[in-house]
Amino acid sequence: MEDGRFRALLPAAEWERLPVEVRRRFSKRLAGAESAIFVGEVTELRMSRLGYCLAQALRLVGAPLPTSLATGTPSVVSVTEDGATGGQVWSRLYGRRDGFPQVINSAKRFAGPTGLEEYIGCGLTMALAIVVEDGCLAFRSRGYFLGSGARRLRLPRWLACLDLVVRHRAVTHDSFTFTLDLTHPWFGELVHQSAVYHDEATP
Repeated sequence: MEDGRFRALLPAAEWERLPVEVRRRFSKRLAGAESAIFVGEVTELRMSRLGYCLAQALRLVGAPLPTSLATGTPSVVSVTEDGATGGQVWSRLYGRRDGFPQVINSAKRFAGPTGLEEYIGCGLTMALAIVVEDGCLAFRSRGYFLGSGARRLRLPRWLACLDLVVRHRAVTHDSFTFTLDLTHPWFGELVHQSAVYHDEATP
């Protein structure tokens, strides 16, 4: 089944600029118990001291950032439909050299001021804008909210001045890179993470 929800957030000409592999991954509707699985490894991970402290502090809201600096470690991403909101649940598993892996859960919802937002947990939501940049699909933060439903408070820029960009870039017909960059207007780069994934199972 075709899913036009991501495509609807871009002008038609911009969507057509994307490689066919990227359009395919973001145009597949996952019905019922179906899921998309991507398997790979973390290839790069940098954190400033402030970025590392922030990643540890965010454990209080579900640890949405990597908490380990390990690279060359396995990673698995699964995507399923969120029946409650009509969006998608993304679960990211990052292996460690010691102990249990870190699992990051979030939900992409087709709602909010930009038409797309990511629910992180504990009432914290991030508005996202999607753009095409140099042949890749980029998700850019456009503000943070606390609360749910009509009782949501937009966090002021001075309190939530973190700029997050996630890029999805095709490598081959069945592989892609995932890159996350978190920056601060005063302190520069806080977190940079890159991983390579392969299509493992798609309906």
